[in-house]
Amino acid sequence: MAREEIINKLIDEAIKILNNSYAPYSNIHVAAIVYTDKGNIYKGVNVENSSYGLTICAERSAISAMVTAGERTPQIIVIVTDYSEPIPPCGACRQVIAEFNPKAMIVMYSIKSRKKIVTSLDKLFPQPFKLSL
Repeated sequence: MAREEIINKLIDEAIKILNNSYAPYSNIHVAAIVYTDKGNIYKGVNVENSSYGLTICAERSAISAMVTAGERTPQIIVIVTDYSEPIPPCGACRQVIAEFNPKAMIVMYSIKSRKKIVTSLDKLFPQPFKLSL
């Protein structure tokens, strides 16, 4: 399957779960799909909390599902929103994605504008925090 076909399939998968998002405070719904080097997909949605700091982003939710399944190498992260424009991963999500693949492809898509942005994490986040062990 060609790269564009894979991306479109992943966007469709994220759109299917977008309504599962729990966003009563921001009213911005987000779904994320992680596509791994093994060709598997893991899904996540944002889950807000009245104590805002406890909110879980869709990207971290999907990465957690990937790790729970025993995988460690995301290749593509798709982020779909019902906001008027595509939205990038927040700083915390960028750091979590970088932990596993600092060169992961990032695809952002808005269902309202139908605008799609494709980039890489290293362009969005050129200097992630790293421990030297």
